[in-house]
Formats: sequence, C-alpha cells, structure tokens
Amino acid sequence: MKGTVVIVGLGLIGGSISLAIKKEHPEAHIIGIDVSLATLEKGKALGVIDEIGESLQIDGPKADLLIFGSPVKQTEALLQRLPAIQLKPDVIITDTGSTKSGIIQAAAELLELGKTFIGGHPMAGSHKSGVTAAKALLFENAYYLLTPPPTVSAEKVAELRKWLTGTNAKFMEIAPKEHDQITGMLSHLPHIVAAALVNQTRNFTNDHPAAFRLAAGGFRDITRVASSDPRMWTDISLSNRTILKQQLSVWRDGMNEAIRMIDQENETTIYSFFDDAKEFRDSLPIHEGGAIPAFYDLFVDVPDYPGVISEVTGFLAEEEISLTNIKILETREDIFGVLQITFQTNKDRERAKVCIESKSGYACHYGEEE
Repeated sequence: MKGTVVIVGLGLIGGSISLAIKKEHPEAHIIGIDVSLATLEKGKALGVIDEIGESLQIDGPKADLLIFGSPVKQTEALLQRLPAIQLKPDVIITDTGSTKSGIIQAAAELLELGKTFIGGHPMAGSHKSGVTAAKALLFENAYYLLTPPPTVSAEKVAELRKWLTGTNAKFMEIAPKEHDQITGMLSHLPHIVAAALVNQTRNFTNDHPAAFRLAAGGFRDITRVASSDPRMWTDISLSNRTILKQQLSVWRDGMNEAIRMIDQENETTIYSFFDDAKEFRDSLPIHEGGAIPAFYDLFVDVPDYPGVISEVTGFLAEEEISLTNIKILETREDIFGVLQITFQTNKDRERAKVCIESKSGYACHYGEEE
C-alpha cells in the first residue's frame, strides 16, 4: 500500500509497528513524532522511520494512517486536539493503548466529524524498551485487538488490517468496554496482585532475611509480571480504574473467603478450592498468546563444570538466537544442574532446543505441562 504513515510515540510498540509496515509495504513513507529528538534520530538511523516529524499539527495533515504509540493518558489528550487539525478526509486513526473506553470517549468529537478512529491494542511486549528494541516480528502470532466504534465501516477496519498485515498478528474485534473488562481481569488485576505480593514479601524479609534467598526460585517465577514498567502500570491503573476497583473488590472478597475456609478447617472446602482452580487452569490453552505475554522457558540438563553456561550461550549466539533471561536452578557436585533459559517466542525456544541438543547432547525439556 502506498501512502504516508505518521507514528506518534516511537518506543518499542510504535517502532515495531513501523518496521512491520515497512516490511509489508516498502512503498509507504513513515514519519515519526516523539518528545525525544534523540529517539527520532535513532529511529531514523536504524531505518525504523523514513523522516523525523516536527509536530502533530504540522505532520498530522500528511497522514493516510495516523498511529498513536504513546501512553493512554497522553493519547487521550492528543485525540482531543485532532479536531482542530486539518486531517485528510480518508485518514485512519488508531492507537496501541492497553485500555480503550477512555480512548473512545476522547475520540468522540473526531467520530462526530466523520473521521475514522479504530482503537487498537497489540498484546505483545518485550523485556527491553525503546526504539532500539523494536523489531518487525514483535507481534507475530500475538493477539491484536481492534475496537472499532459502530459508526466505522467494515471496509475501513479491513484497510487498517491490511496496513498491519506485516505484524503477522491474530486480529480480533471486540467492544471497548468488553476489552477493558477482559484485559482488566486477565492482565491488569494479575499485575496488581503480583506487585502486592512482592511488596508484602519485601516487608516480610525484613524480619526473615533467609526468605530473600529462598524467593529466588518458584516465587520469583510466579511474580515475574511485577517487574513491568511502573510508569506504564500507573497509567493503566488510572485509565481502567473503575473496572479494576470492581475486580479488586471481588479479589478481596475471595481472599476473605479463603481466610474463613482455613479458619474453619474444612478439608472438603479447601480441597475443592484447589481442585477447581487446578481443573480450570489445566484446561487453558498452552501455546496460545494471551493478555499477558507468555514466558517461553527451556530447561537444560548440564554437567557441573566451569564454563558450561558460556558454552550453552555460545551455541545460541552461533545460531543468532536471542534469550531474555538465564538462571541456574540447581548445581551440585557430580550431578547435572539445570539451566532455565527464557525466550521471547516459542519459535526461538524450539530453535534453541534443536541447537543445544545437536551441538552438546544435553537434554532439553519445556517443563511438565508441555
């Protein structure tokens, strides 16, 4: 597709969308706008964008596709300024925010003027941030939620999807309110619970220092999402506050019920509590993307001798396979230790398994569930 794409907010998400568009539509001209000139200069040098933009007022009227990759609250403010800008009649405007109800409200005047606004939420991320971490395949096989208002035609939605074909994402259309309810339950609430659990543990370790070392195992794994960007999660918590308050109230009631259940020492009730949770969790898809980016772990049985970690990572480097984290689960004299290596995609994990097993003979496995 030919045309001019203007991307406001050239971070990891905005930069990755830009690269995906360039890959699929090399004839498109992409202009980047960001509060940081250094970011724009990096983006231009890396080929993420074709031109450094000056401002939304100056470059917005050039856009056939206008993408906001900025935080939700900032996007809401910018959308409210758009009616005063002379945009192209057929421009498609979209965003990448994690909440949608406030975004749609902010776009209300645009919609009344007959402009096309389609909310968007690519459900993928990375342990890295910024334009230097952008890559075209960041969203591959991830869900990309679209929240078109009823007044937007199916043809315009199809046109946006065509622009975004290079993401290789799985598109799903959903109403804005339902989007916020679902992501609130499956993503936003778990992040708050994980952060609260980590903060409780931090206070606990003041009185029980040994707990700090013991928390390095499974506890650290189940609270991984608490390491997410606090600025982003402050923004999400405020923009989805009504739904989050409702869900946190339900969570609080559930915890109070758990207290009563344990206090009453009702073995049958306690068993059902854990059994119901196990049955439902075991029914969830394993290899599907979801509201929280998946962690793709590979467990490698390695002999305990100096240099074995650098040997394994060297194999991966030879094949240009990127990892996001590596740690030792167990290392004892005269027996095998276990390396837990985390990858961003299942494809990288599968490639790594073949690579390590063929080059070293070390056994690799995905874990009990897989």
